[in-house]
Amino acid sequence: MIDKEIYEQVHQWMEAHKENMIHDIQRIVRIPSISKPEEEIKPFGAACRQAMDEILQIGREHGFYTENYEYYVGSIGEKEKKWDDMIGFWNHLDVVPVGEGWDFDPFGVELKGDLLIGRGSQDNKGPAIGMLYVMECIRDLKLPVGHQLCLFVGSDEERGMADLEYYTKNYPTPALSMIADCGFPVCYGEKGIIEGKTVSLGTMSESVLEFYGGSAGNIIPDKAVLAVKKDSITEKQLEELKGLKQPSTEESLIRVEKKEDQIVVTAKGSGGHSAFPEGSTNAIQVLCKAVLSAKILGENDRKILEAVCEGTSDNYGEAFGIQYEDIESGRLTCVGTMLRLKENHAELTFNIRYSITAKGCEITEKLINYWNGKGFKWTTDRDSAPSFFDPSHPAVGALTETYNELTDRSLNPYTMGGGTYARKLPRAFGFGIGNMPEAKKEESSCLRPGHGNAHGADEVLDCERLSKALEIYVMGLLALKDVKLLAEK
Repeated sequence: MIDKEIYEQVHQWMEAHKENMIHDIQRIVRIPSISKPEEEIKPFGAACRQAMDEILQIGREHGFYTENYEYYVGSIGEKEKKWDDMIGFWNHLDVVPVGEGWDFDPFGVELKGDLLIGRGSQDNKGPAIGMLYVMECIRDLKLPVGHQLCLFVGSDEERGMADLEYYTKNYPTPALSMIADCGFPVCYGEKGIIEGKTVSLGTMSESVLEFYGGSAGNIIPDKAVLAVKKDSITEKQLEELKGLKQPSTEESLIRVEKKEDQIVVTAKGSGGHSAFPEGSTNAIQVLCKAVLSAKILGENDRKILEAVCEGTSDNYGEAFGIQYEDIESGRLTCVGTMLRLKENHAELTFNIRYSITAKGCEITEKLINYWNGKGFKWTTDRDSAPSFFDPSHPAVGALTETYNELTDRSLNPYTMGGGTYARKLPRAFGFGIGNMPEAKKEESSCLRPGHGNAHGADEVLDCERLSKALEIYVMGLLALKDVKLLAEK
């Protein structure tokens, strides 16, 4: 049972510190920390280094001891670490590329009521600062959580988690780790992730000048472009292309421009996280369907386009025969996320989240065979195995009960398709801070439909809901006071 007196103290503390917390979040969100390991400043570029320096500075301002593990990971907590009795909070400071279609400055961190708009505000800088305030609240109120707490922040979560791979090989890990990068209550399992690409063996003709779409491997493309030489299209074909009409809900998804020496066809989609494709529109698919309908390409170019079109025709791998579903984690998802033309070879990148009981090697074999039959070659760049934390562990039950009691819900622990640091850490699971009850819906009127998602345009953090989520976190940690943590054997 929740101690209502303590809960009221926590609530009052969070309310009193909410303005300061928003200010600290703005300091971090202003930094365009897209992981760029190719930059001269290692390991992940100047902006990620700046973000790490800034959050560690914020940690010191709040009276905590900070450590910088070679800019792969940073920690905020106590100087003397009790690794075998520590609960670690893990968040990331890197963000996905901005993408298209923003109505607000992606790094301007504009505040509309309780809504903070900016790339990374929700995923995952707001929660990172939030966990710092959880620790400060517990310290200030002298709450008996029974275990040492420490916040860890990384810089390469969105690109592949090389930060955690390096850290876990070279430094200790907590007895128990919680990742505030998902929805409440406890996420005890994550699907496997396959990232790979297929490349056409044949080349597109010289009449095709550009053919591209998407900005990152884990974002559903919101824009795709085909540019061809002007003299390769007849006036009749051009009129057909201009006259294309999408269904009534998609009238504005295709734009045709006649430039000096080329015709440019631009398709618009609606972005989102590739692990949760429902409700999004893949711009690559929109582009391919429109161009094929207009019949403006030669036979060889059309065959390549047809393969790309078929490959992006669904989000569940049905075209490739890899569809799969299990009770533990639901449907496999498979999204074509980035399209590029390299030396006139079409290259299409896929992000696949496969169910916990599926086998990555079998999926890869089917992809190789499928694309061979289309005149393409499949290459798997990364296969990150599913993660699983025993849902019978007492920490899972205690945290779930706390969440349900405070929100008057009856949700169960779950698994998901998103990938978090839990898959790179021992003894780790996700806990919040999403899936909070809706608050102040009228403020969302400042966002266009389809905007505000974590990887989409006008990413937004509801600071009121964040504050409520942090109260749940504090009370959840109190519920773990007498829970024995998992330590290295």
